[in-house]
Amino acid sequence: TMTSMTAVVKAAAGPGAEIDQVDVPEPKGADVLIEVAASSICGTDVHIFDWNEWAQRHIHPPRVFGHEMSGRIVATGPEVKDLAPGTFVAAETHVVDHTCRQCRRGLYHLCENTRVLGVDRDGSFARYVLLPAENCWRNAPGLSPEVAALQEPFGNAVHAATAGPLKDNAVAIFGLGPIGLCAVGIARAEGAAAVYGVEPNPYRRELAEQMGATAVLAPSASTVEDIRKLNGGVGVDVVLEMSGHPVAIEQGLQVLHRGGWMSLLGIGDRPVTLDLNDLVVTKGITIYGIFGRRIWDTWERTSSYLSTGKVDVSPLITHRFPLDDFQEAMAQMKSGRSGKVVLLPNGG
Repeated sequence: TMTSMTAVVKAAAGPGAEIDQVDVPEPKGADVLIEVAASSICGTDVHIFDWNEWAQRHIHPPRVFGHEMSGRIVATGPEVKDLAPGTFVAAETHVVDHTCRQCRRGLYHLCENTRVLGVDRDGSFARYVLLPAENCWRNAPGLSPEVAALQEPFGNAVHAATAGPLKDNAVAIFGLGPIGLCAVGIARAEGAAAVYGVEPNPYRRELAEQMGATAVLAPSASTVEDIRKLNGGVGVDVVLEMSGHPVAIEQGLQVLHRGGWMSLLGIGDRPVTLDLNDLVVTKGITIYGIFGRRIWDTWERTSSYLSTGKVDVSPLITHRFPLDDFQEAMAQMKSGRSGKVVLLPNGG
């Protein structure tokens, strides 16, 4: 058995990360050891790398990071009954306590003591990762490792996009990072009447068109007017807010017509001030705060979209790197000229 492995480690409290040799963890209790086939870089990983304010509060180095992943189980702890070595799985990255009030009500995604893979426990930018057996999702047959790893962020998009009805509704999506781009595909698959995207980055606007957006706009002072014009002179039925930007949130509420609904998934870096009287109360708007994935209901829908080909995410997976080229992969991610950047820790 191998005792050490290559991993990306946040070694110290400051910007950057290093490729290092660390001990291969041993599965005890109800944990399983997974050989990582693919692990993609998420916005959170960029924050950890950059050591922003959020990372400073949440990460306690040394920490192996990374959490969007798929791989094969290679060993299981003594209490694991139903997962055999060789099983191809993806990770539900929120490890919950089962005893808090929310968990006891079945709202696992809102657990009060969630421990997140790659944040509160060592993650998947490594050749092997340890995960509780109950956090393993058995992948549908035929999914590639990269698409299987994408189920976690795709699940965020499913959770946001299916909070209310999409069929025959006009949808505006603000922020076309990978989750926003997934939402474009979901809205199309659900039979939305039109899907308008708003995104400053031209590379991502192009990806949104490939994912089937009706029209894609760069944000401006006239965004609300522009979308209404495209939509036959009226506001939209649904807004999916994926950016966290105060202007996007305000424009999203402005472009929603009366009685519409909006999902807020983007996390901003400052408080937002809004005229709730005009934008929410008197318009009868429903707003959903979206966090994580409903376990396992969101995963079932995600798996069905991806395994049946209802949503084709291949345009989103733009770059692949071996684990040793992590620095280059991170630079590609930070350049803005990428969709999903995927690390292949075991050669791929």
